[in-house]
Amino acid sequence: MKIRVYYEDTDAGGIVYHTNYIKYCERARSEIFFERGLKPTLGDKSGFVVRDIKAGFLATSALGDTLEVTTKILTYKRSSIVLLQEVWKEEVKVFSMEVTLVYVDNGKPCRIPEVFRDIFKETL
Repeated sequence: MKIRVYYEDTDAGGIVYHTNYIKYCERARSEIFFERGLKPTLGDKSGFVVRDIKAGFLATSALGDTLEVTTKILTYKRSSIVLLQEVWKEEVKVFSMEVTLVYVDNGKPCRIPEVFRDIFKETL
């Protein structure tokens, strides 16, 4: 997924504020579902929650840059999935994170619905 860096994304020095890289990755994950006319949930009390993030800030990006977010599956289990998401500025990797998502229903971990398993496997 491509992201354009806007003024609102930058700090006082004109560099992308560090938490925005996490937001860009969240948008890319959501787009996997939105592109298919779905939401990453099957009800009001179910959906994916972040259990763990390991992030690396590797380079900077600035106002006007075009970034590309890539996503790969590292591990797929019954109720969780670990993804590697990277943000690239042309040939330079500026951010990398491993994110563990757990699917919950009514606040408790449960099996990832088959429709979501199929989307992840087909897309990533």
